[in-house]
Amino acid sequence: MKAFLILVKQYWLFSTFFILTLIIVLSLKPLETLPPIPGTDKIHHFIAYAVLMLPTAIRKPKHWLLITLLFVFCSGAIELIQPYVNRYGELKDMIANVAGLAFGLVIAKILRSPLFSDAD
Repeated sequence: MKAFLILVKQYWLFSTFFILTLIIVLSLKPLETLPPIPGTDKIHHFIAYAVLMLPTAIRKPKHWLLITLLFVFCSGAIELIQPYVNRYGELKDMIANVAGLAFGLVIAKILRSPLFSDAD
């Protein structure tokens, strides 16, 4: 686990940009048809944003809170843009995104604890 944490801390910026880019591209890729039932993807939002938050929260750079707010802003911007690319823009998606960010912070705190960081 210690090796994993060192790797994440070393490449946190690249990982974060890659994950954020992936989220933006997949979220704004136009769909030919909308899913029949909106709101069935909340767990995907939760997981994506938890994974997005994890490298930053593990590394915890000086302005980590500002970065977190940037993620919230991006989440909101994506939800506002989605109806223009034949997708649903939902407040519940943004709530799932923010919950995922919070979960990523909690998981990072656990992983940074002596229980995991001293392991190996």
